[in-house]
Amino acid sequence: MIQALRNAFRLPDLRRRMLITALILVIYRLAAHVPVPNIKADLLAQVFAQNQLLNLLDMFSGGAMSNFSVMAMGVYPYITATIVIQLLQPIIPALEELAKEGEAGRNKLNQYTYLLTIPLCMMQAFALGVQLQSQGVVTNFGLSGSALLPTLTTILTMTAGTMFAIWLGELITEQGIGQGLSIIILGGIVARIPQRVGAMLATDVRGLIAFLIITAVTVAVIVIVQEGQRRIPVQYGKRVLAMRGNRLRIAGGQGTHIPLRVNSAGMIPLIFAQSFMMLPGVISYYFLNAGTPWVKSTATAIYNLFNAQSNFYWILYFFLVVGFTYFYTDIIFQQQDLAGNLKRQGGFIPGIRPGKRTEDYLNKVLRRITLVGAIFLGAVAILPWLAQGVTETSTMLITSSGLLIVVGVVLDTMRQLEAQLLMRHYEGFIKT
Repeated sequence: MIQALRNAFRLPDLRRRMLITALILVIYRLAAHVPVPNIKADLLAQVFAQNQLLNLLDMFSGGAMSNFSVMAMGVYPYITATIVIQLLQPIIPALEELAKEGEAGRNKLNQYTYLLTIPLCMMQAFALGVQLQSQGVVTNFGLSGSALLPTLTTILTMTAGTMFAIWLGELITEQGIGQGLSIIILGGIVARIPQRVGAMLATDVRGLIAFLIITAVTVAVIVIVQEGQRRIPVQYGKRVLAMRGNRLRIAGGQGTHIPLRVNSAGMIPLIFAQSFMMLPGVISYYFLNAGTPWVKSTATAIYNLFNAQSNFYWILYFFLVVGFTYFYTDIIFQQQDLAGNLKRQGGFIPGIRPGKRTEDYLNKVLRRITLVGAIFLGAVAILPWLAQGVTETSTMLITSSGLLIVVGVVLDTMRQLEAQLLMRHYEGFIKT
C-alpha cells in the first residue's frame, strides 16, 4: 500500500488531486474553528457531554458543532434532504420519473435537494440556538426585541456555512479524490481521535488498550461485511442485429451477475434509529421541571428510559436498527427495479422466469442476506454498550457510526485511487 501511495504521488494528475483534497480539508477545519458570537464555551462543553443528539450532529459537522462555529450545521441538513428526496421518490410519481431520466433527471433531483437543504438548515440552526439559550450557552437569541437581528444574522451565517461546506465537498468530488462530503465528515472524525487517545492515556491506559483491540476487530468485521455480496448469475439471450451477406450478425449470449450487497443500506439505519431514540428524551427534557406533578414524573420516567445509561435504550436501539435496515434496503431496491431492467434488456436468471418470478426471487434473496447485514449493523450500533462490560466505560475512540463512515470512505477512496493507478499500469491498493 505504501508503494502504491508513492506511485500515486509520482503521477502529476493524482498528486494534484491529492493536494487539492488536503488543501480543502485544511480550509474546512480552519472554518470549523470560527465561532458564532455570544457563546459561553465552558457551558457549551458541558452540554455536549450530556446530549447524544448534539454529539451525533457534531460528527456530521466534522467537529464544528462542538465549537458552535459558522460551520456548525456541517453537511447534515444536506444528508437529511437527500434522504427525504429518496424516500419521496416512490410516493411522488414526478420524482420517480426524474430518477429514471438519467443524468438530466439526477441533476434536477440534486437541485431539489439543494433547495430543500436551505430551509432545513435554517430550522435546525434556530432550534439549536433556542435549545442552547435555554441552557445558558447562547445569549441574545430569539425572535423578539433586540435579539431579532442577531438571531437572523446567526441563522443566515450558519446556513451560509452549510452551503459553503457542501460546495467544498463538491470541489473534492470534482477536483480531488473520493466522495467530497464523506471526506469532510471523515476529516472531522479522525481529527478528534488524538484528543480522545490523550484523555484515555491520562486516565485509563487499560481501557485504551482494550478499545484499540475492539476497534481493530470491529474494523476488520466491517470490511468483511461491507465488501460481502451475493452474486446472482444473469444470462443474456442472443439477438440478431443485421445480415452481412450470407452471415447473421449476432449479439448477446454472454453471462454476467448482479451483486447484491450484504449491507446495501450503509449507515442510514443507524441515523434513523438514533434520531428516533433521541426524540423522546429531547422532548421530555423540557418537562423535567414542570409544575404539574404527574407531568414531571412522566417526563422523568421517559427521560431515564431513553437515556444511554438504560439497558432498555440499547436493546430497543438494536431492534430499531434491524427494522430500519430492512425498511431502507427495500426502498432502495424497489427504486432500482432490477427485474424490470433485466426483462427490457433481454436478460434472465437461469431457472427463473423473467418478470414477476424474477422480482420475487431477488426479493427473497435480498431479504435473506439483509438479515446478516441488519444484525451486523445492530451489533455495531450497540458496541459501546457491549464494550462497557469489558472496559467499564462506553466512551469509544470512534463512535459506531463514525467507524462505518471511516471504513466506507477509506475503501471508496482506495478504489478510486486503484482505478486511476490501474489505468496507468500500476499495482493498486486492493489485492484481488
